[in-house]
Amino acid sequence: MPFAKAGDIEIYYERVGSGPRLLFISGTGSDLRVHPNVLDGPLPKHFDMLAYDQRGLGQTSKPDEPYSMAQYAEDAVNLMAAIGWGSALVIGVSFGGMVAQELAINHPHMVEGLVLACTSPGGAGGASWPLHKLMDKEPEERARFMIPISDTRHDEAWAKENPETYEQLVAMAAADPYAHEEGHEMGRRRQLEARALHDTWSRLDQIRCPTLICGGKYDGIALPETQERMASRIRGAELRFFEGGHLFMLQDRTALPAMISFLKGEEPV
Repeated sequence: MPFAKAGDIEIYYERVGSGPRLLFISGTGSDLRVHPNVLDGPLPKHFDMLAYDQRGLGQTSKPDEPYSMAQYAEDAVNLMAAIGWGSALVIGVSFGGMVAQELAINHPHMVEGLVLACTSPGGAGGASWPLHKLMDKEPEERARFMIPISDTRHDEAWAKENPETYEQLVAMAAADPYAHEEGHEMGRRRQLEARALHDTWSRLDQIRCPTLICGGKYDGIALPETQERMASRIRGAELRFFEGGHLFMLQDRTALPAMISFLKGEEPV
């Protein structure tokens, strides 16, 4: 299994595909052992793709100390250096989009092109839904609470009309096959604590690389109006909305091809 010494931690990573270098920064609680994941999709068919478990998650080190968003960005820098990458295209999804903002601001020479998906700048620009407020809820209770927020179409009336689909969503959202592992709950909590303090709003104008901002039309976590504000703040940023909520990348089959086309400099699909 590939691990890289990255600063003060050991990062678990996977690298697949061929083509231009692409760093994928994943969202809250992500673990590469859970499949299907982004490496099972179309991106490795177009890119030399690097994905990893962030600090506190999956098979990466889980130091029990406060984490910061800038620290998560430094982890990405250190991982890229460890495998010999001086720069790459970057996709950041949800929490990973927050990390990607810090990366593009603090290390502009390392980000050749940027996709920010279902994420937020924090501060006066608007924060994503405060997931840290749910840390004490049981997984199923948390799932039932978040489903109508993650996709605002999935309200109480929808759940009653689609009970089987609703229960499937609850089961998927509540599943946590590695909950028993030492440090697992602590690492997730440390990530959410860092997320709660995320704020790049006043610095977004420092992002200089080509940037695509993507959102779901029905996302109640990273609101559409927040995507619009980010796009207005980043010079030359493109903005696209897709049919779906926070998981629009799974819900709208045109989303990933649009990201691929943008990063490869092709005409929009």
